[in-house]
Amino acid sequence: MDIKNKTVLVLGGWGLVGNAVTRKLVPENPAKIIVTSLRQEEAESHVKQLKSEFPHLPENYFIPWWGNIFVRNDFKDSDRLEILNDPVRRKILMKDIMEELSDEILHDSSIYQLLVKHKPDIIIDSINSATGIAYQDLYTTYHRINTTIQNNPSTDLIIEETEKLICTQYVPQLIRHIQILYNSMNQVKTQIYVKIGTSGTGGMGLNIPYTHSEEKPSRVLLSKSSVAGAHTMLLFLMGRTPGGAITKEIKPTGAIAWKRIAFDEIKKRGKSIELVDSSFDNVIKLENELQIQLEKPIKLTGNKLKSVFIDTGENGTFSRGEFEAISAQGQMEYVTPEEIAEDVIFEIKGGNTGHDIINALDNATLEPTYRAGFLQHAAVEKLQELEEIHSVNSVAFELLGPPRLSKLLHEINLLRLIAGKMKEILNISPEDLSVKIFELIKTNEKLRSEIISIGIPILLPDGKSLLRGNEMKIPPFRGENKIKISDDKIDLWANDGWVDLRVENMETWQNRIKAIMDESNLIPADDTSSMHVRNKRYWNNFEQINIGKVVSWIFIHEEKGKRMKS
Repeated sequence: MDIKNKTVLVLGGWGLVGNAVTRKLVPENPAKIIVTSLRQEEAESHVKQLKSEFPHLPENYFIPWWGNIFVRNDFKDSDRLEILNDPVRRKILMKDIMEELSDEILHDSSIYQLLVKHKPDIIIDSINSATGIAYQDLYTTYHRINTTIQNNPSTDLIIEETEKLICTQYVPQLIRHIQILYNSMNQVKTQIYVKIGTSGTGGMGLNIPYTHSEEKPSRVLLSKSSVAGAHTMLLFLMGRTPGGAITKEIKPTGAIAWKRIAFDEIKKRGKSIELVDSSFDNVIKLENELQIQLEKPIKLTGNKLKSVFIDTGENGTFSRGEFEAISAQGQMEYVTPEEIAEDVIFEIKGGNTGHDIINALDNATLEPTYRAGFLQHAAVEKLQELEEIHSVNSVAFELLGPPRLSKLLHEINLLRLIAGKMKEILNISPEDLSVKIFELIKTNEKLRSEIISIGIPILLPDGKSLLRGNEMKIPPFRGENKIKISDDKIDLWANDGWVDLRVENMETWQNRIKAIMDESNLIPADDTSSMHVRNKRYWNNFEQINIGKVVSWIFIHEEKGKRMKS
């Protein structure tokens, strides 16, 4: 797409890659660039630097934004440990991650509010998401909980540690982030999303010698790779969703360097490294036990560690020796941020760099085959043959899911048993359909038993009575065995997984059947091209009802669940 006059959001714009991307964007003449970073001073300092580099651009061409995009907007400027140590905010964070996505959770999120405010056409995400999530370090949390359990903790302490453990789970956080990102982009009509991903190991294998502990390879490092891989697969799915933003990912498999080379204070997580008194008076004897954390800290000299370093952005600040080691041939080696930025710009403009992971996965996966499509008819014919031999209707077993699938299949099967033909459904009033199906249910014990035995209840025509079995898939069990009943909840449950015999649902089915028939009837009789799939021939001229075909049509049109790529 053309970048000119488009609004571009660069997530992680202060960082190493984001910095290069922002500068490469300017010659493309976007309308404005929103530059984000975790901290206010980072975002504002970067915008100040950009304004000095490009003084000819309008005052509000570069817009700073700061905060954590993985939490709600109220928490975006808070340190994560502060949130986890605050009982009230910790519970809110836990619900934001673990509950079903609601409008409230979506609208309260920082990324949603950022996108709604600026409505970006293009998003370039250079945040090291895998590091941010995996380095919350589930393993340290485990060790802390293990120690806590051994010391006869109070109930309150167990609750606190359990909540912290839930808030540290990697996959739920990643899933919630993608859910919110996808819905936010859809709402503001973002056209393209490009992620700068990671392999987690700089392209090295399980033998990577650079680690975070004496363990090799480090579980924390492999957690980063795992999150990065899961992130890629979720983006792969996002790229296969009709109506969403074009989705791409550039995944460097080397260290990324560099931002600057200088002599200055060495900082770790934004803080200077204090020099410790190295007097031999502090020598300890290696006897009996080695204390990991000192009860009495060793005196500091008051000086800070200063040296020559190379700043590789989020990857860290390296000494000359460290950089020479990691970038040596046969080690991690490296790629420059400018090369990544060039790939990003080229991909956005419609070029093919060969470095888009999503496109690579599309081309490498084994798609549905001609042979399988050819054999599908034979499989269906055999199923029909066995149905006739055994005098049964093979409708739904609630093994595929969701419960709505089983509900819809059973409802259209009941309509088939009453009406016989698709077009005949429209010739019976909704009231009569409801009465006739209810009579069928009452007189056919085997039929109703098969429905409720798979966890699909039957809502009777009065809308107040329910025939159910021992198991009920909807509503799902969420820790509470009793739920308050309301008309709205009955409507929701009936929609999600109850066979609904109410008159209103019969009207809904008639509208569906009419839409199917109208769609097919609009195809000209002399149009025998390959353009149309669901023509009158597909529907057997409406003389029969194929329940699976009908429900697949519903999933495509009502659920917006159409497969986009082969």
